[in-house]
Amino acid sequence: MSTDAPPSSAPPLRQVRTAPAATFGPLLLRLHFYAGILVAPFLLLAALTGLAYAFSPQLDRAVYADELVVADPGGSVKPLAEQIAAARATHPAGAVTAVRPGGGAATTQVDFSSPELDFEHQHTVYVDQYTGAVTGQLTTWWTSTPMQTWLDDMHTSLHLGPVGNLYSELAASWLAVIALGGLILWWRRQRGRRMLTPDLKAKKGVRRTRGFHAATGVWLTLGLLFLALTGLTWSQYAGANFGAAVDALHGSRPAVSTALAGEPAASGGGHHDMGAGPATATTVDLAMVDAVMKVAQDNGIDGPVSIAVPADATTAWSVTETGAHWPVQRDAVAIDSASGAVTDRSDFADWPFMAKLTQWGIYAHMGQLFGLVNQLLLAALAVGLICVIVWGYRMWWQRRPTRADRRAPVGAPPARGAWQQLPPWGIAVGVPLVFGVAWAVPLFGIPLAAFLLIDFAVAAIRSRRREPAVPVSPAPAGR
Repeated sequence: MSTDAPPSSAPPLRQVRTAPAATFGPLLLRLHFYAGILVAPFLLLAALTGLAYAFSPQLDRAVYADELVVADPGGSVKPLAEQIAAARATHPAGAVTAVRPGGGAATTQVDFSSPELDFEHQHTVYVDQYTGAVTGQLTTWWTSTPMQTWLDDMHTSLHLGPVGNLYSELAASWLAVIALGGLILWWRRQRGRRMLTPDLKAKKGVRRTRGFHAATGVWLTLGLLFLALTGLTWSQYAGANFGAAVDALHGSRPAVSTALAGEPAASGGGHHDMGAGPATATTVDLAMVDAVMKVAQDNGIDGPVSIAVPADATTAWSVTETGAHWPVQRDAVAIDSASGAVTDRSDFADWPFMAKLTQWGIYAHMGQLFGLVNQLLLAALAVGLICVIVWGYRMWWQRRPTRADRRAPVGAPPARGAWQQLPPWGIAVGVPLVFGVAWAVPLFGIPLAAFLLIDFAVAAIRSRRREPAVPVSPAPAGR
């Protein structure tokens, strides 16, 4: 007798594999992972160098105290003409291109052109406005001291020139993408108030590290977006596109015209005149500087100012407010020293809103808009970003397989094919949007295209390796 069970009349059940739900999550996770791994070193450098630059005013006052700070402030101030004469006696070469009168404990700064320097650099002589004594001289860059120039160059290019500028633009181009992607991924895990604090009840390991990484990132998101956007405004490629867009919207910063009526505009004049052109028939009387300053003050130009000395008598003087603290003072006037008339004027209140927004953003990015508070906020952003990066790499290490048969130095990346899980409308909207952002921000678009090409190539190679070999049937034996 057979002991086999009778066959069932019902057909066997088959396991039906359902397609994954259409969602952006896997793609965001893969993009955030790879962008974090590959771009984080550049962000770390930007955070460290930006942290140092944020406190460059304090460092300046410590390193260049003799040049920048008056030893005994107080008393009557010497006329600017006398201060310029004292600076000229110390530095007889070159033409005077600009004067920044001192105020309080700050010394007066007198800029001189030099044939051996480019138009961005000048020799600056510092004068005690109370005694008329010269306190020192430095080679400056756009009025910045050598140390501040070094820190600025370190932050923007790592002292590698135009090639180095690509590092900071790459970091700024991807910072917003990484920050927003991480915010959305954390929102998918934790909703509401739980997003703001790490899960301290989680055991030590990747879950606890992820909590600190993500919660800190949430607090930093707005600040990081601000740094990314303002940093791109003066970058090489994205900055050029931004400038073109601002010009098209008539939002550029206005400037006063120094051309006098009935006279051609002087060539090569202004703040950064190198004095390399042919000699002119008329020369500028520097003794008129006090009268020019008086006219500017009578017309509401006050606070810290920069006086641009014209190249010759056919060009007007210009006096521009340089106050970077809120509320920003950037009014400027052009003055004919012969008649004492104001020939042109530009008021910050009349600037296009886009120009104001750009100027506010630049000052805030440099830590100047709100003084020490601004510097401390930038420092907090930099330190927070450093912590987020360190925690991100720690998670990558903590996720590594540790079993004896599956050891690996780091964690495995998210699975490929995430783009296949996007909803159709997401592809229809997202592809043109990504192309638009990639065109405006090339150092986002080019690395993204390179990543996609490499990812597809690796996937194709692995797919071919996994294809089973087709067995070849032996030929039938002959009869």
